[in-house]
Amino acid sequence: MNIVVTGATSFVGTGAVKELLDRGHCVFAVLRENSAKADKLLQNGKIPENLTLLEEDLGNLGNLVNRMEEHCDVFLHMGWRGAGSSSRKDAGIQERSVQDALNAVRTAKALGCRRFLFTGSQAEYGVHNTLMDETITCRPASPYGEAKLKVRREAEKLCRELSLDYGHACIFSTYGPGDHPWSLISTCIDTFLHGGHMELSDCTQMWNFLYIEDAGRALAGLAEYEGSLLEHGCVYNLAGPMEETRSLRGFVEEIYRLCENRGSFEYGLRQPNAEGVVNLIPDIGKMKRVTGWTPEIHFEQGILNILRKL
Repeated sequence: MNIVVTGATSFVGTGAVKELLDRGHCVFAVLRENSAKADKLLQNGKIPENLTLLEEDLGNLGNLVNRMEEHCDVFLHMGWRGAGSSSRKDAGIQERSVQDALNAVRTAKALGCRRFLFTGSQAEYGVHNTLMDETITCRPASPYGEAKLKVRREAEKLCRELSLDYGHACIFSTYGPGDHPWSLISTCIDTFLHGGHMELSDCTQMWNFLYIEDAGRALAGLAEYEGSLLEHGCVYNLAGPMEETRSLRGFVEEIYRLCENRGSFEYGLRQPNAEGVVNLIPDIGKMKRVTGWTPEIHFEQGILNILRKL
């Protein structure tokens, strides 16, 4: 298939592009002009044969219609302005991203795509203390979560009007080699390996982590699904093994053990992020049932994979 991908150099984006290329699809990766992250998509320093790089701003995705001669099958939209913790509170930036996403739907239709995929977030759900499936009431606690939820609702409506299939991948917390250096896992590993002291929040909330390769396989599975994603409801939770959901402290302490108990850590010294204290208790049963996907990498193996690549 020919698949257009925005946000291709993001952490999840690179995982998805790699998986799509490995499966033999032709990927048209949309990058910002002179993107400093373009090298993340190279293999052995070269652009893979079935990868095309297209420089275009997220606000001008309609220009792709005149730039691409190929018929496209799927449009995977992962591009988002202001995904960082501080920008998540900026309603203006988040609204621009909503409009980018809706324009991407129209572009997908003009390119002849049959399916539009969007990467949402667990931030759409807000604060819950129970198992989170795709039907749970959404109570987003930040402009970022509100914006992702707005795309879910408006993109589904627009896709139905344009006769496009729509899949909304609600992604929980991802990790793995190449993750942002400021993420909790990256910071813990770097601090512990250097014998430093890690200052943490209370870390009492329930949590779940999804390994990057499993995330890539899930998104590729949604792209390849032969039926209608909308037929089952557009939202699909993507998360790690459900049996590994536990308190965030449990994950921190496992990282500490795998780093051979170097350094130290202390709870209760940092404030929560933009969404506040949020529990992640994901139900991935629908994704398993509809696409056959299941996460393969357990947390211990994922951390060992990161450590081997350092």
